[in-house]
Amino acid sequence: MAAVLKELHELINRDDSGWQIVQGWVAAAKNTVEVLPPPDKATREKALLSTQVTTRSPMGAVIYETGGILVDHGWIRILGSGHSRLPRSLPDWNFGRSFSESGPQPTFLLCADDVIGGFFAIDGGGLGIAPGKVCFFAPDRLAWENTNLGYSEFLVWCFQGDVAKFYESQRWTGWEKEIATLGGTDALDIYPFLSALGPPISERSRRPAPVASIYKLHIG
Repeated sequence: MAAVLKELHELINRDDSGWQIVQGWVAAAKNTVEVLPPPDKATREKALLSTQVTTRSPMGAVIYETGGILVDHGWIRILGSGHSRLPRSLPDWNFGRSFSESGPQPTFLLCADDVIGGFFAIDGGGLGIAPGKVCFFAPDRLAWENTNLGYSEFLVWCFQGDVAKFYESQRWTGWEKEIATLGGTDALDIYPFLSALGPPISERSRRPAPVASIYKLHIG
């Protein structure tokens, strides 16, 4: 039986929007947070319809109210409905990776990534780790790990958590300046791979490459 898709009026809740909650988390941020403005009305509505999540939820609010969110000088990119600086909407980025048609619940849902080839995804059962939790594909292990955070908790961690400590062994002096010009469709292709023995990341080759190619190389 084909899945019954919700219509736009069922997904947009103006009286009880999750966006106010997300804005509160942003206001209390300890890390740098840049909320990218949403695209035109038709594009953000299409993204919401494709994802089939209500704006009452933080995820639906992020998709509908933002073009994406850049955290910690752009080190982490949280997907929304797309922006010139992050031209990947959440549903477009997932299409062909976690689902191939709207309707069925995807077995996982990519929701964010970082500049060194790490990916964050909500386990819908397909990762076999922790359904409902955000999992992290660690580029130094080439494996998915359980963050023990739901999507809302993940947002709070991005804004207010110790992101620097989480990545402390994978950063180098001057990383902020180096990633400042990195496009939203790119990540750093690091060689030797972080999963391989070798020198610290500061001494490895780092060059921009399509994030889609990095995903395909390490995940499929």
